[in-house]
Amino acid sequence: MLAGLLLGNFALMAWNAKDPETQNRLVRVWLQAIAAPVQNTVTAAGNTGTGFFSNLAAWRTAVLENDSLKQRVGELETELAQKQNLAEENDSLRSQLDLKNQSQYKTVAAQIIGRDPSAWFDAVVINRGSNAGIELNMPVVTANGVVGRIVAVSPFTAQVSLVTDDKSAVGGIVGELGNTGATSPVIGTSNKELLEMRYVSGQETIEVGTPVLTTGQDKIYPPGLKIGEVAEVRAGSATIPHTILVKPSVPSGSLKEVTVLLYKPQPQPTFDKMLPNVKPQNERIGRRSR
Repeated sequence: MLAGLLLGNFALMAWNAKDPETQNRLVRVWLQAIAAPVQNTVTAAGNTGTGFFSNLAAWRTAVLENDSLKQRVGELETELAQKQNLAEENDSLRSQLDLKNQSQYKTVAAQIIGRDPSAWFDAVVINRGSNAGIELNMPVVTANGVVGRIVAVSPFTAQVSLVTDDKSAVGGIVGELGNTGATSPVIGTSNKELLEMRYVSGQETIEVGTPVLTTGQDKIYPPGLKIGEVAEVRAGSATIPHTILVKPSVPSGSLKEVTVLLYKPQPQPTFDKMLPNVKPQNERIGRRSR
């Protein structure tokens, strides 16, 4: 009993004992000191778990936002591409309208709908044909210059042979018509990005960058249309002609819309009269038969 009383008394004294400075019960201080490591461990574990799940939720939110932003960027890129295409089509249509207003010939606007598989780089198919008034050998142009000529026609489509075709030829002149004698057929080459003039006199002065225009002498293209510009001159001499490389003014790879000129050259004059001392051929043949 005595031991029990002493133990109870000690417990009461310990419970009532206080720190003289802070007036906190010593039992509470001891208990807090003993519980502190456990509390720190539990708190750290709780914070780690809470942080893990918070980070997981934030990561999931970031992934969803990233996917949404990617989708939005894709939509904006598509819209931008569509606007650029519309702007290009608008510029092309405006150029065709300006060409129609400035041209002294009737014109037919057309779109390229395909390429001839047998001559992929040399011929294209347009969506206008004889029903629109298009005929063989009519010139095809853009606002920048000559594209080619009509080589086949159906009621609703036509085939265009490009000036880059190595079997085609355009009567060309370096510089302005009437101011120079540097004339020669302009023909296609194996290099589809360049044309060639082979018969310009070696005595002519030719400068790089000079425009090359149609002469109209081929009876297909009217005079004054731009074919391209001089890209390189392989100089000739008094007896050897220049070889001139010409960069086409209309790159064939970027063609989408073109304009067909309803152009027909003036018919060749027929000469009814001959020299006074020369008899017409039919008359000579008639006399011989007699």
